[in-house]
Amino acid sequence: METGLGLHQALADPRRSRIVDELRGQRDGLDTEQLARALELHPNTVRWHLGILGDAGIVESQTEPRTGPGRPRILYRLTPEGTAQGREEYRLLATILSSTLAGQEDGPRRAEDSGRAWGRYLVRGPAPGRRVDDREAVVEVVRLLEEQGFDPDADGTDVRMHRCPFHDLAEQHPEVVCAVHRGLISGALEELGSKLDVAGLDVFVEPDLCVARLASRAG
Repeated sequence: METGLGLHQALADPRRSRIVDELRGQRDGLDTEQLARALELHPNTVRWHLGILGDAGIVESQTEPRTGPGRPRILYRLTPEGTAQGREEYRLLATILSSTLAGQEDGPRRAEDSGRAWGRYLVRGPAPGRRVDDREAVVEVVRLLEEQGFDPDADGTDVRMHRCPFHDLAEQHPEVVCAVHRGLISGALEELGSKLDVAGLDVFVEPDLCVARLASRAG
């Protein structure tokens, strides 16, 4: 039986990688039965793989508050380390590219433009002919940022990001990394057809908090 596997070993099995993919963006977590249905695996098989992911520090479990008779569900979600997996192998490349852009006069603008293009591509757009209101637009932006590992929530039209996937790079080259993130949000809002845009991005207002302030576009 496999025990005490490292992060990369634990993710080497495609079934465990699929479990991680299913849990990504699920802030409240999923239980064994939900994962088993999604992956078309037996619940006992899912439990075994969850145990390995838990030992590797990728997944954590929490008992759902009991609201009725019967045993409470056990919900599984990714740890911060688990959320970061799949991105670490690109960190060196990101460091090189951000350093290169930071040394160019138009680097921040190009970084924001690239982020905007990816925001348009990654967001889940509305059906043809349907317009989203401000609340729906904020919900979709939060969903997109959740998928990218920002651990976001919203307070009205303020989007709070409690985790930066590239925290170290953002400290070194905020003019580039934060420009990408600003563009990502702006591009998503454009694709949604929203009148909102990023009016300001408050970086590291707390050690683990950045805030994107959204407001209606002028004109």
